[in-house]
Amino acid sequence: MGIQDMADKATYERLENDVARVKDDIGALADQITDALNAIAGNARKQARRGYKQARANVDSVVDDVSERGAAAMSAAQDAAASFEETLEDVIAERPLATVGLALGIGFLIGAIWRR
Repeated sequence: MGIQDMADKATYERLENDVARVKDDIGALADQITDALNAIAGNARKQARRGYKQARANVDSVVDDVSERGAAAMSAAQDAAASFEETLEDVIAERPLATVGLALGIGFLIGAIWRR
C-alpha cells in the first residue's frame, strides 16, 4: 500500500467521520425542532382551552343575567296585572251601573266597526 493510498484512506475516513457527525447534528436539530413545535402546539392548545373556558363563563354569566332580568320582568308584569285586576274590581264594586254602561258602549263601538 502506497502513501497515496494511505492518504486517500485517511481522507476518506475523515470525510466519513465528518458526514456521520453532520448526520448526528441534523438528527439532533430535527429532534429540537420537533420538541419546539410540540411545545408551541401545547401552548396553543392551552390558550385555546383558556379562551374556550373564558367564553363559556361569559356566556353563562350573560344567560344568568338575562334569566334574572326575565324573572324580574315577569314578576313586575304579574304584579301589574294583579294591581290592575284589583283596581278594576274596586271600580266595578263602587260603580256597577257605570261599568255596565261603559261595557255596553264599548260593545256597541266594536260592533259598529266590525260591520264596516
